[in-house]
Amino acid sequence: MHSSFPRVAVLVGSLRAGSVNRRLARALAALAADRLAFAFVEIGDLPLYNDDLWTDAGAPAPVERFKAQVAAADAVLLVTPEYNRAVPGLLGNALDWGSRPQGKSSWAGKAAACIGASPGAIGTAAAQVHLKAQMVTLGMIVMGHPEFYLSFKPEDFGPDGTVVNDQTAAFMNAYADAFARHVARLSSGK
Repeated sequence: MHSSFPRVAVLVGSLRAGSVNRRLARALAALAADRLAFAFVEIGDLPLYNDDLWTDAGAPAPVERFKAQVAAADAVLLVTPEYNRAVPGLLGNALDWGSRPQGKSSWAGKAAACIGASPGAIGTAAAQVHLKAQMVTLGMIVMGHPEFYLSFKPEDFGPDGTVVNDQTAAFMNAYADAFARHVARLSSGK
């Protein structure tokens, strides 16, 4: 991670090793490495949200680690699959943990965006509508345009994860440019 670039915490809402959204996130991180420093934040080890797990000593260790990683970032990129036209429970659980305890949200004021891919034609558009509403409610400053819905085609990505389709690479680079500008605008006031 290049230290002079804005730091972006990346949360991928899929546990599957071969997830198209994990592949997408890694490809975007590689394309944008000259503008943004992406740090992938593990969310698969977070327990299901339960307010009883907060104690005087704090939260469970994975939650403390997760909240610290998000706090250290200048921005957040949520990468969501679409399950039943909605956001996966895994990502919703991370959003819940990050919003607690009351008054100590990890999300408030963070520059943020969401992307997603699916084999289907609408490429996570329905899930992102729900996710963006939740992001705004949590106090993130969400980039509204351009939007990023990708109908994932495996042949557009090389075995090493690079984008080999010129049109897809151009689309992803334009998105990375817009996100970098969004982050820079919000970071300049800090």
